[in-house]
Amino acid sequence: MGKEGFLSPKAIGNRIKAKGLQKLRWYCQMCQKQCRDENGFKCHCMSESHQRQLLLASEDPNKIMDNFSQEFKNDFIELIKRRFGTKRVQNNIVYNEYINDREHVHMNSTQWETLTEFTKWLGKEGFCKVDETPKGWYIQYIDRDPETIRRQEELERKKKQDLDDQERSAKFIEEQVRRGQGGREPEEAPVFTELKRESEEEKITFNLAKGSCSSADGLSKASVALGPSALKAAGSGKRKDAPSTSEAKEEKKKSALDEIMEMEEQKKRSVRVDHWLHPGIVIKVVTKRLGEKYHKKKGVIKEVQDKYTAVVKMIDSGDKLKLDQSHLETVIPAPGKRVLVLNGVYRDTEALLDSIDERKFSATLTLDSGRMKGRRVDGIAYEDFSKIAGSIMTSVT
Repeated sequence: MGKEGFLSPKAIGNRIKAKGLQKLRWYCQMCQKQCRDENGFKCHCMSESHQRQLLLASEDPNKIMDNFSQEFKNDFIELIKRRFGTKRVQNNIVYNEYINDREHVHMNSTQWETLTEFTKWLGKEGFCKVDETPKGWYIQYIDRDPETIRRQEELERKKKQDLDDQERSAKFIEEQVRRGQGGREPEEAPVFTELKRESEEEKITFNLAKGSCSSADGLSKASVALGPSALKAAGSGKRKDAPSTSEAKEEKKKSALDEIMEMEEQKKRSVRVDHWLHPGIVIKVVTKRLGEKYHKKKGVIKEVQDKYTAVVKMIDSGDKLKLDQSHLETVIPAPGKRVLVLNGVYRDTEALLDSIDERKFSATLTLDSGRMKGRRVDGIAYEDFSKIAGSIMTSVT
């Protein structure tokens, strides 16, 4: 029987087993060798090449650890810079992408024992901005490249120059307006006085006859009691044609309607929040991390913790799970069923589902509680409402 070659079944099987990441406990960082099992790792530790590497490391162990730490830090920061830039990202996401490289430097050979400790060190040394949240540590790369700094300074200089140009143009316009008004006398506002008679016996007469002469005579007769201000107001000319009452009312109605619509839009923008979990609604699990048993399965929220975490009781199995909001989605029932509005102006309001617009991913609801009961609302997005448990709750509890 011939000697096993590169394409023999055993050689192919060994390459398949060696492909990808394996257990960290059987990896030798000094020799950069990955063993498949405990027996292989034991044999490697007894080998002559491994013993030579240990002798070299024993001469200056601190230098070896510093080299591994420096290499780990450089590769990690290079990955953040190339993959995420200056975006804020969770440290676990960056680390998972870093260890995808089979030849990466393992953290247990560096001066940092945990990823949290390494994250704090990055913030202390000024390589990244770090902050701790309930979901974990987040990091944001600080780009100190001279080319990037120069580009940012140019953008700031250009923005400042644009602002200076706008200020100069505004001052020029003000100067032109001031010069234009300089040759005119400002119009005096009319002063209205009360109409009084000097004596009770004296009569006030108004001549409304047509013609310039008759009107002038009438004004001269009435000038005894009206006074100069009243004469000025009476002789100011013909009145401008006033708009009809129907047109004025229509304009007033339109402007009021526009104001109400603008107020509604501002109210919608101001009341939206980034959390929508609510006890008693039906949801669907969308994460695959829990396996096929729970993927795309429905449940009922029993309790909400910290606004973003829910205790869910599955409808099929009755199991209780603690899930994050990002792993859940709302459930759209059939028309005519009861739903709960989870976001927007009508938050926490029960309603009936009238119709669904699949092109706009929205629905039309009829509010069934609160002061707006009976009102029909259009354009409610799918993610802003969900089915109320109702009869399902009796079967789950």
